[in-house]
Amino acid sequence: MSHESKHPAVVLQEQVVSCRACPRLVAWRETVAEEKRAAFQDEEYWGRPVPGFGDPDARLLVVGLAPAAHGANRTGRMFTGDRSGDWLYAAMHRAGFASQPTSEHRGDDLALSDAWVTAPVRCAPPKNRPKPRERDACADWLSREFALLERVRVAVILGGYGWTAFLRVLHGRGWDLPRPRPSFGHLARSSLAGEGRALELVGSYHPSQQNTFTGTLTEEMFDEVWTTARELLDG
Repeated sequence: MSHESKHPAVVLQEQVVSCRACPRLVAWRETVAEEKRAAFQDEEYWGRPVPGFGDPDARLLVVGLAPAAHGANRTGRMFTGDRSGDWLYAAMHRAGFASQPTSEHRGDDLALSDAWVTAPVRCAPPKNRPKPRERDACADWLSREFALLERVRVAVILGGYGWTAFLRVLHGRGWDLPRPRPSFGHLARSSLAGEGRALELVGSYHPSQQNTFTGTLTEEMFDEVWTTARELLDG
């Protein structure tokens, strides 16, 4: 398929994959891909920036943090191959946004309906902690992606890092944000407008093992996020 026949957001994500802007992240993602985790020694790691994934005509945008070293950095698809992804796609499946409840690898036939999953940082960072300059270097990818996903009306933000990063992107695009800026919290809501469209933000605790293992985020709590998103889209 030629670029001319692809949705611009898909073409953009193909460009993301070749990015080498952050030396520390490039070195880390490639080192992890070479050394591998013992359980995945027989697999070929992706080891590159991870593009967004989903339905280019989506009305729902899902924003995480960054690829996991042995999750998306291994599989090449956002929230795929790790426990966070197990939680995310199972919940999205229950809410009707995903064709199946599991996401194990790029060729597993998972398809998203009316949803697009992305992150403010596209490379796996050491200790899952991007530096501010790495976040800023990656911000243009998210900004351009959001502009191309013209039908997005609801954004579910997974975690405080993604919440802050996404608000920075909107500010950079000239959106008139409230002062003080909307605070993150589980099921936090904010109605925003800019560039001729309205956007509803919904906050959720990140489905990391730190949150799900401790009960900070339960399945019931997570389902409420997606029910809220569905109601905002269809109400």
